[in-house]
Amino acid sequence: MKKYRRRTTIRWPQPAWLLVAACLLASAAGARAAGHFDVDDAGLLDAGQCQYEAWRGRTGPEPVTGLHIGPSCRVGPVELGFNIDRLSAQGAHSATAGPQLKWNFFGPAADAPLSAALSLGAVFDLTHGGRAGGQFVLPVTWRPLGSLQIHANLGADWATGTGARTPRGGLAAEWALDDKVSLIAERNRASGVWTSRVGGRFSLTPLVSVDVSASRTGPRGVRGFVVGLNHEFAWK
Repeated sequence: MKKYRRRTTIRWPQPAWLLVAACLLASAAGARAAGHFDVDDAGLLDAGQCQYEAWRGRTGPEPVTGLHIGPSCRVGPVELGFNIDRLSAQGAHSATAGPQLKWNFFGPAADAPLSAALSLGAVFDLTHGGRAGGQFVLPVTWRPLGSLQIHANLGADWATGTGARTPRGGLAAEWALDDKVSLIAERNRASGVWTSRVGGRFSLTPLVSVDVSASRTGPRGVRGFVVGLNHEFAWK
């Protein structure tokens, strides 16, 4: 994340949907095996593997834009990551960064019919003096078919600065058409707002994939669009 030489106070403009969009883009700071999608899966990287995820999102007609970079590596039984995010709206900018840990405690095999994990993250608001927040998520994945996965999340977010806690939860279905194309649909609630998202993952190689999705957020159905890149590689 870029380092800012002077401290900036963000005053989010009206109408209210702009604040909603900003909250939802900012809540995507956690490293997720699901790429930019809001609902995480319970899987981990294989031993000795690393990955980076990068995505850019745009929400609303103004618009609000978000940029995310999230490298992660498998270290022993856990996956360690670090998230860097930048949010912009009408000339105002916000930057956050922080570490993340994910541990699969049930069903670690890649083809396990049922698996569950714990994901813990901290986030620091770099634009406002490093004020801290955090996230806790319990991701569960059920595989009723070889080509179908159902992901469920339950957890909470703690806002930077105030520490105010808001619940987080969601449900997603991931259907693999073949080994190169998967379709994903999800419904997620974060920062007190519901988001519906549909999209796909397209594998360019066995280790490189591109995510594309469209979303509708909040009671007014604010529209958004995200494009992401995921690249996995061996570190040892």
